[in-house]
Amino acid sequence: MAEIKFVLNNEKVQIDRDPTMRLLDVLRDDFGLIGVKEGCGEGECGACSVLIDSEVASSCIVPLGNVFDKKIVTIEGFKKTDRYKVLHEAYEEEGAVQCGFCIPGMLLASESLLNKNPHPSEDEIRDGLSGNLCRCTGYNMIVRAVQRAAETGEGLW
Repeated sequence: MAEIKFVLNNEKVQIDRDPTMRLLDVLRDDFGLIGVKEGCGEGECGACSVLIDSEVASSCIVPLGNVFDKKIVTIEGFKKTDRYKVLHEAYEEEGAVQCGFCIPGMLLASESLLNKNPHPSEDEIRDGLSGNLCRCTGYNMIVRAVQRAAETGEGLW
């Protein structure tokens, strides 16, 4: 057991847990943040995506000890931002949401991409979303949503 301190959704937190525990389990079980989901458990599907210091990461393969003094943002925290509103609206307008299982990870990957590159090309968007699997939309609508968000959210990223 070790005391791990980090910032979670803009709030300083500390937890006394085994530092080898998966961040995914701690977020869900200890903090009740169910927007992170276990899909593959191997860091391949993106269902468990979070932002760690603004970079998208698969929380199912991140040991809790690796987030000491880091800033973690889950979909629950991201939903409180203006940037989320722009992405949410763009996803909605492009019909990019169907079953919704992958969407939290897709939105966080979109945020991470646009934070680094506010005007990405289609290839850059596809690359930025890689690692997030969607079985419903076929990706084209999601790519268009990110393009729309980049255009309508001018100045936010």
